[in-house]
Amino acid sequence: MDVFHFFLLCAASFRFTRLIVYDRITSFLRAPFHDEFEQDGETYIVIKGTGIRKWIGELLSCHWCTGIWCAAGLYVGMVYAPSIFMPLVSVLAIAGVAALMETVVQKWSE
Repeated sequence: MDVFHFFLLCAASFRFTRLIVYDRITSFLRAPFHDEFEQDGETYIVIKGTGIRKWIGELLSCHWCTGIWCAAGLYVGMVYAPSIFMPLVSVLAIAGVAALMETVVQKWSE
């Protein structure tokens, strides 16, 4: 893997992980496994169930844990099905870098 594709996968994995763990658009994926509630401007999570349901809930509430699986999935996809995964990885990487840039711009604007 060359340096360009390494950083492309890093940015895509960052964005994919945030999409799964934090974004509202994917809250339906997390809903069967944990409840989210806000209090004093903070979001809290309560893991539901036991066994595999609890394990998945723990996984989906941890960006470190989910990030490993996102990175592995994107990497395996790039190795075995690059024509399908390259567009997905590219879009996720562009969105990830754009999100980082937006964060920097917001911080400078304060």
